[in-house]
Amino acid sequence: MSGSSFPRYQIVEQRPSRRGLWLALAGLAWAGTLAGVWFWASHTAAPRLGRVQQELGQVQARFRQQQGELQRLSQRESTLSLSDRISRTANQELQASLAERDEEIAGLRADVAFYERLVGATAPRRGLNVHLAEFNRVPGGAWQYQITLTQTLNRGAISEGQMRFAVEGVRGGQLATIGWDELHQQPGVAGQAYSFRYFQQLDGSVMLPGGFTPQRVKVQLSGGDSPVEQAFDWKLATSAGGK
Repeated sequence: MSGSSFPRYQIVEQRPSRRGLWLALAGLAWAGTLAGVWFWASHTAAPRLGRVQQELGQVQARFRQQQGELQRLSQRESTLSLSDRISRTANQELQASLAERDEEIAGLRADVAFYERLVGATAPRRGLNVHLAEFNRVPGGAWQYQITLTQTLNRGAISEGQMRFAVEGVRGGQLATIGWDELHQQPGVAGQAYSFRYFQQLDGSVMLPGGFTPQRVKVQLSGGDSPVEQAFDWKLATSAGGK
């Protein structure tokens, strides 16, 4: 063993660390800061928060009130709009009805004037009568007719029945009569119905066969107390419309 040897182990004194102390002081400072903030908020912000909440409640109440008023106004507007549409529709229907009545009145006035021209103030009263027979040729070879019936004997009575007519003339050098069925080019044709108090005009169209020369038209009325038959010269019957 050498004389200058050192011991293998050495004892060192350990001093306490200051790090934990600083951490403890920092924690105390942070807690103090939180306490100060809480104290300031409690004494400064809390009263304002109450007022803000109160004002918010008032604003919400006004909002609900205005919302209800808006809803009532919207419903009222819808009701007024519906009422306006109903009024407009009713007014249009009324105007249309008045226009129809005006047309009816004008038609009745025209009928009265026409009736007065037909019978005249000094004309003798007659029962069911064929006042006029008119024929007018139209494109296609057909003849359009208008037969005017009158009744002046009993002004309160209704004359009802059926009208037929036949056209007499010459065909193939011989006298011939074109009856109601042949004029309509089909068998079993019913007569044209009439129903009137003072007068009525019956309209329609017929076809005359080729090679036939008409000379007169014979109108027959059935359905009254006694049948009526009247003949009209064809030239006079066609003088209004022309041949």
